Amino acid sequence: QVQLVESGGGLVQPGGALRLSCAASGSIFSVDATGWYRRAPGKERELVAGIGSGGSTNYTDSVKGRFTISRDNAKNTVYLQMNSLKPEDTAVYYCNAEVLTTGLYRLAIWGQGTQVTVSS
Repeated sequence: QVQLVESGGGLVQPGGALRLSCAASGSIFSVDATGWYRRAPGKERELVAGIGSGGSTNYTDSVKGRFTISRDNAKNTVYLQMNSLKPEDTAVYYCNAEVLTTGLYRLAIWGQGTQVTVSS
């Protein structure tokens, strides 16, 4: 069994920065494609950024140039560096990952969510 643990959320002023972490634990052989989603009040969940096992990345238009997704394969951890934060970035951020277990089963799992609040 595997799980994702998220950290790094908090309160930040507009223009500030936060770094979210998503660490996979359990009987994991590898973490393949993974991404960060967010759900803002009154809005649908959206994909913020994704990164493939080969390092390819994609971002939603609203965060391009401000957010950077990266991964540390040795630590089974994915990061989301968020710079130049805006109030509209306020949301609960969720990590999603496709993992290959040591039993060679491929699973899609979600983190518990971490709150990001951008406000003066």
